[in-house]
Amino acid sequence: MNAPHAAASQRFNLRLLLLVLAIGLGLNFVGVGHLLLGLRRVLSPDDLTLLLRFSGVLLLVLIPAAGIYSLVNEFAFWEGWLEGLPRAEQLFSGHHASGSSHRCYVVYLDGIHQLERDHPPRVSQFLEVLEQQLRPDMLLVRGLETYTVMPVPLAEDAGSAWFWRRLFALQEHHPNLLVQLLAAIFVQANNVIKVGISSDRRYGPILNYELALKISLRLSEAGFRPDGVSRIALVGYSGGAEMAMGVADYLRRISRAPVSIISFCGVFSGNQVVNSVAGITTIVGTRDPVAAFGRIAYPGRLPLLPLSNWNKALARGAIDRREITGMNHNGSSGPFSEAFRLAVIQQITAALDAHAAAAPAQTGC
Repeated sequence: MNAPHAAASQRFNLRLLLLVLAIGLGLNFVGVGHLLLGLRRVLSPDDLTLLLRFSGVLLLVLIPAAGIYSLVNEFAFWEGWLEGLPRAEQLFSGHHASGSSHRCYVVYLDGIHQLERDHPPRVSQFLEVLEQQLRPDMLLVRGLETYTVMPVPLAEDAGSAWFWRRLFALQEHHPNLLVQLLAAIFVQANNVIKVGISSDRRYGPILNYELALKISLRLSEAGFRPDGVSRIALVGYSGGAEMAMGVADYLRRISRAPVSIISFCGVFSGNQVVNSVAGITTIVGTRDPVAAFGRIAYPGRLPLLPLSNWNKALARGAIDRREITGMNHNGSSGPFSEAFRLAVIQQITAALDAHAAAAPAQTGC
């Protein structure tokens, strides 16, 4: 194994070790005995047995299989075996003269809770309010499946549609609520795997390039043209922030337009190429443990490594950090709740204006 691959493996192993330690510390804090005792009180013996069996299959078989399939899928695309995404040079061809109908295209990338093209109700309400707050020359691009790279939903994936359809059927129609819950957890585990691949220096570039092509295709359908005036803003929640960081430079090259990033409650590595990004704003809650854990899981964001991509961007003042007091990662005090929805949206629109002011030669966002 050569030095770069060895270093990449060590970084991956470190992140895995930190995750295991965090789980171990959490179990130690709660107490394994108390945890099992609590489960016995809530669940019947049959339900507890079902939970343990399904969880074992989930951890030992399904999640590793999903990870392997994701990597194989990236390789298949890179080798030209998959169809559905256009080549980069075919995007926006022949449209230079017509120009875009908007000056700023705001692309929303959802968190790992996204199960399909439609967003959960709270997220949909959030996006409706955000769309109302945007200026007339801005267009919100929503409904992108952030964690599938081909322009089809999981249930229509050529190689695994049979599996996802069965899993969604279990989630929606199985009479046992535990099976429904574990099926939903597995879909989210698949999304977490995609976030991990995006942050990995070995396999991430392929996935990020694929997702950049998918976003470019959607932008083309929405009327974007590389006219030298229009800009793109990627707005990522939670794991969607990592996907935004990963695709930004590729999207800039494909679209030939400035690309900025706005994350809220973001969990991201800081490993990505961010020196070419037109602006980065991170919106964080003071009571968000998930985003805080992301800084530990990805050492490149710690001040101990000043030469990392993220810290170099910090040093040159390219990153604007905004805090919202009392906001958590999700739930009744999360960014989609009524308590904090408007505050987050105000910060997003303010960041869009700030990115525009930082580039006076451009109009829009």
